[in-house]
Amino acid sequence: MSEIAKLEALEILDSRGNPTLAVTVTLANGVKGTAKVPSGASTGKREAVELRDGDKARYDGKGVLKAKGHVDGEIQRAVRGFDANDQKGLDKKLCELDGTPNKGRLGANAILGVSLAVARASAEDHGLPLYATLVEKPANLLPTPGLNVLNGGRHADNSVDFQEFMISPVGAPSFSEGLRAAAETFHTLKDVLHKKGYSTAVGDEGGFAPQLKSNEEPIELILEAIQKAGYKPGEDIVIMLDPAASELFENGSYVFSKSDNSKKTSAEMIALWKGWLKKYPEIWSLEDGMAEDDRDGWQQITKELGNQIQLVGDDNFVTNPTLFRQGIKDGIANAILIKLNQIGTVTETLDCIQIAREHAYGAVISHRSGETDDTSIADLAVAAGMGQIKTGSASRGERIAKYNRLLEIERELGSKARYAGASIYERWRKPVKA
Repeated sequence: MSEIAKLEALEILDSRGNPTLAVTVTLANGVKGTAKVPSGASTGKREAVELRDGDKARYDGKGVLKAKGHVDGEIQRAVRGFDANDQKGLDKKLCELDGTPNKGRLGANAILGVSLAVARASAEDHGLPLYATLVEKPANLLPTPGLNVLNGGRHADNSVDFQEFMISPVGAPSFSEGLRAAAETFHTLKDVLHKKGYSTAVGDEGGFAPQLKSNEEPIELILEAIQKAGYKPGEDIVIMLDPAASELFENGSYVFSKSDNSKKTSAEMIALWKGWLKKYPEIWSLEDGMAEDDRDGWQQITKELGNQIQLVGDDNFVTNPTLFRQGIKDGIANAILIKLNQIGTVTETLDCIQIAREHAYGAVISHRSGETDDTSIADLAVAAGMGQIKTGSASRGERIAKYNRLLEIERELGSKARYAGASIYERWRKPVKA
């Protein structure tokens, strides 16, 4: 009775007010599962295709009625009667049905909506939480969160070139205590900004987005907030960066168009990061520090810093097992960002996580800037057991929903729950050589 009986898609809105898909699957026994698909703003060129209508008369062309039609029609006809407990078989069938290497015919949004909704229905059918059914082994590791507290780049209309400045409560004894420390620091940062006369309006992911004097000032402000909140920078709370360097890369140079209009070569970018890491030992993770098309730059920064700090590849890997394996072979990064909608199926996402585990790479489960109240990535982070999640700041309901789900999971696990915390930090952060 676990066969798929019905699929139903709905065009809904994401956190930016743009259309996205919600997909509900109903099994033959009446059990249902629903998934809501996120959408990114800063996207890698090799991501699976998010199918949009292109009809300027509706949502300025961003409608998803075509993707909805694929779910309600062709995909439904192909998977009706399929066993919802066979996730790998279902995802393989969805990929074959699409028939393109980037899911461009049916749309990764349509395919992911079905894949994830079926995973949720299967968990419900077993009477188990999603994190307990995504993997075979027991899952009890709560991830260390990275909260995006200051925004720049494409996530904010301000003078900061770099996209995300995050805090991570690595020194806490539990997820709930870590979240408390991060939230207290976030609110203290708001006071710090207010007293300096800065705006405390927030960006896409809930972090503050004031007009600042430089790309470096966010770090100084965060360090001040950590201390004023009563915590020790670099010990209780550390800093993670996602500059989204691909957005700065133009004709072989990194262009700082929002701040001082300067340009940097790959070597100069690496020198900048080395200087920051030496000046601010509280920084322990750098995501997309080089552009996705700057392969030589990625190899060089990995060679120089890969044994001293976590280097996360996002735009260059896009949660694609084939691209990830090639990146590992090329000596690029030492960790991968995991986003379900970059690849489009649950199985391929889990495959990427397994590849990271096999090659001693880190894996950070991530949201998108255009989010929904779907909490699946919280369960995925626990199922993955890799110890890291980034899902926005301590504001905006679509971000808080994921943190609250992790609090629920921590309660469900009880004494079995473990918190990644310092074990993640200690794996990567070593003193940066001059």
